[in-house]
Amino acid sequence: MNCEGAYFSEEARRFAVFWIGSWSILCCVSTLLTVLTFFIDMERFEYPERPIIFLSGCYLMVSIGYIIRLAAGHQAVACDGDFIRYQSTGPALCTVVFLLIYFFGMASSIWWVILSFTWFLAAGLKWGQEAIASYSQYFHLVAWLIPSIKSITVLAMSSVDGDHVSGICYVGNQDMNNLRGFVLGPLFVYLIIGTSFLLAGFVSLFRIRDAIRQQGQQRTEKLEKLMIRIGVFSVLYTVPATIVIACHFYEQHFREDWDRTITCPCDPKSGAKPDYSVFMLKYFMCLVVGITSGFWVWSSKTLTSWRNFFGKICCCKPAENKTKYTAVSYTTTTTLTPIPPAPASTKGSYTATHSSYPPSHV
Repeated sequence: MNCEGAYFSEEARRFAVFWIGSWSILCCVSTLLTVLTFFIDMERFEYPERPIIFLSGCYLMVSIGYIIRLAAGHQAVACDGDFIRYQSTGPALCTVVFLLIYFFGMASSIWWVILSFTWFLAAGLKWGQEAIASYSQYFHLVAWLIPSIKSITVLAMSSVDGDHVSGICYVGNQDMNNLRGFVLGPLFVYLIIGTSFLLAGFVSLFRIRDAIRQQGQQRTEKLEKLMIRIGVFSVLYTVPATIVIACHFYEQHFREDWDRTITCPCDPKSGAKPDYSVFMLKYFMCLVVGITSGFWVWSSKTLTSWRNFFGKICCCKPAENKTKYTAVSYTTTTTLTPIPPAPASTKGSYTATHSSYPPSHV
C-alpha cells in the first residue's frame, strides 16, 4: 500500500495529523500534572488509589510516542520509501514509537485491572491500605512483565508495521492476525477482568452503605462520595476502552473488503470504504483516558500540595512561625546588694551585680 494510504483524501490526512496531535498534547499535559502531583505529595496517594498514578504515567508515555510522530513526520516513522512499512523491526525511530505506544498502552490496561482488583480488596474483602501495599511488588511485576513479553515477541516476529492514517508504528495495522492476537484479544480480556472486579467492589460498597443505614447511622456522605468518584472514574475508563475495542473489531472485520475495493475494482463485491469518523474516534479514545485520569487529583488538596511545594522552594515560612526579634530591645538591670560591715577602708562600698536575659527568654 502507498505510504499515505489509499482510503482517504489529502485533506482528511491533514486533519488526522491535527486531530491526533492536539489530543496527544492535551493528554501529555494532563498526565504530567498528575504524575508531578504524585511526586510532590506521595503520602497522599495510597492503595487502592495509587494504581491511578501509574496508569497516568503510562498514558504520559503513550502521548509522548504520538508527539514524536508529530515532530518527526509521517514519512520518517511509518513509511519505507514510497510504501507503508510491513513486518519491520526498524528503523530506531519506528521502534521507539512502537514501544512507547504499544508497551505502555498495554501496561495501562493492566494497571486498570490492578486498580479494580485493589478496590475489590478494599471494599469487598475489607483489606487495609497496609495489607494491599504489601503486595505492591507483585502488582508491578505483573504490570511490567506481561507487556514486556508481548513487546519482545512482536519485535522478534518482525510484526511492527506502519499506520497510514496516524503515521505511527504499531502492530496489526497491516496484518489482521496480529491485530487479533496482540491487540484486540488482550484488550478484551483486560476489560472483562477489570470490569468484573469493579462491579464486585460496587456491590460490596452498596451493602456497606445499607448496613450503616440499618444500624441507624445516617452519616454516609463520605462513603457515597467515594462511590461517586469511583463510579465516574470507572465510566471514564470503561467507555473509551470499549469504544477502542469496537473500532479495532470494525477494522479487522471489514479490512479485507476495503483492500478488495483497491486491488480488484472490477470485483462485483468491491465498493466498501472505511468510515473516516471511526478512525478519528479510535485515536481520540486512545488518548482521552489519559486526559481524564487527572480527575482523581482535581481537588483542593492538589492546590494545597502545590502551594506547599512552591513555599518550600521559595524558602517561605508560614506567618505564625515567624518571630519578631527585630522589634525587641534588650535591657540590662542593676541590683545593688549591701555588703556586711567591713574594714573602715572599704566601709560603705557597694557591689553591682548585673543580670541580663538572653533573647530566648524574651
